[in-house]
Amino acid sequence: MKIIEDVQTLREHLAGAGSIGFVPTMGFLHEGHASLLKQARQENDVVVLSIFVNPTQFGPNEDLDRYPRDAERDQKIAEAEGVDYLFYPTNETMYPLDMARVTVRSGDDVLCGASRPGHFDGVLTVVSKLLNVVRPTRAYFGLKDAQQLALIEAYVADYFVPVEIVRCPIIREADGLAKSSRNVYLSETERAQAPGIQQALQQAKQALDQGVPVETVLEQTREALQFEGTTIDYVEAVDYPSLRPVTEQTTTILLAVAVQFASARLIDNLLYTRGA
Repeated sequence: MKIIEDVQTLREHLAGAGSIGFVPTMGFLHEGHASLLKQARQENDVVVLSIFVNPTQFGPNEDLDRYPRDAERDQKIAEAEGVDYLFYPTNETMYPLDMARVTVRSGDDVLCGASRPGHFDGVLTVVSKLLNVVRPTRAYFGLKDAQQLALIEAYVADYFVPVEIVRCPIIREADGLAKSSRNVYLSETERAQAPGIQQALQQAKQALDQGVPVETVLEQTREALQFEGTTIDYVEAVDYPSLRPVTEQTTTILLAVAVQFASARLIDNLLYTRGA
């Protein structure tokens, strides 16, 4: 595995490489990231992993400085998963002039975007840059960040980017908690509470199966997420992948939640297909 920090060197190594599978991350890799790398390894000639904690997607009061980092551990995981090139750019590499950024026109005013103005502008800006640098055949993203994934798919379609976006399932702990780099912030008590997020979503799925109206299901889910010492950021249902309100014509519903613990904000979701 080669570690590369500059754009030109990476492009030189990737020239004529065949099919390229790309996994963009902010590091502090876990089993969820490893599952993306495994799939990329199975489906491509070359695998590129990027690690870059992108400053433009963090708000002024968010955890940029506290975001967990462990370069040595990340490199070991990358090597174990068969990564060919680890792209490790600096802020100066990714934002050499910083004169232009992507602006999201719709889909960023719900779910995580509602309380994080500008967040998805930053996400799509850095994804745009990374796709231009790597020029992959396929790029792999987890469904845990379902809103992010939908917006990336829309960006790729709107800008005619020649890449296949591959949706990958949420990877979970044995007790159902979605894998996240932020799980390390949870106290022992919070870690015991956190699996209740997935349990609430599964109860919501059962209610939808039984024909309970969506608004009622949302109310029931909010009640189920009333953990001591936490705050519910949102419990919402939207059409997927348009991220618009659910209607009678909606085929796939994204039921998504965010819960703020003392030191970590956890998100989770499920995709529910009507009539499936």
